Amino acid sequence: MTEPTTLTALRATLTRLAQAPARSLVGLAGPPGAGKSHVTDALLRDLPGAALLPMDGYHLDDRLLSARGDLARKGAPWTFDLDGFAVMLDRLAADDGRAVLVPVFDRDLEISRAAAREIPASARLILVEGNYLLLDQPGWRDLARHFALTVMLDVPEPVLRARLTARWRALPPDQARAKLEANDLPNMELVRVASRAPDLILPNG
Repeated sequence: MTEPTTLTALRATLTRLAQAPARSLVGLAGPPGAGKSHVTDALLRDLPGAALLPMDGYHLDDRLLSARGDLARKGAPWTFDLDGFAVMLDRLAADDGRAVLVPVFDRDLEISRAAAREIPASARLILVEGNYLLLDQPGWRDLARHFALTVMLDVPEPVLRARLTARWRALPPDQARAKLEANDLPNMELVRVASRAPDLILPNG
């Protein structure tokens, strides 16, 4: 059953998980513009020893997306390496006493950097952050088995639209509107209507 939570209450829950002997993976999901990175950064500051796996590290490369005709939809579910992401979750859940190197998305260069972050063997809590962690579609729904807890960020649609619009403020208005309407808003709506129920809902708007 889904329950509402606050950042303070969530932090307390995660602190307990981080102090347990067994490793826990916690999924933090939400639509584009929900503030997932901001929330995870805030949580990690208060959780020494916790680690982060961002789903963004599994973006397909722009050259591959261009060859497939999908570059304009970068950020949609099919523009991620879902299989590679699932394998990484398996490795982290195995907790086999070895550090694990994970990719990180470089937003300045729009590329994923392989082995850009180390998750130490000592990490008892790993926050996994991404748009589609709870997506109720083939392949994506299988990710849920890895998570000890799932959290969905809840942001009013007008706030999401404003945040997404602000991302493109450096572009001419017509280009910004095209990016918003052709990609960002469809991805936002997909997360809102096609995600499975989380354990917790965290308002962030």
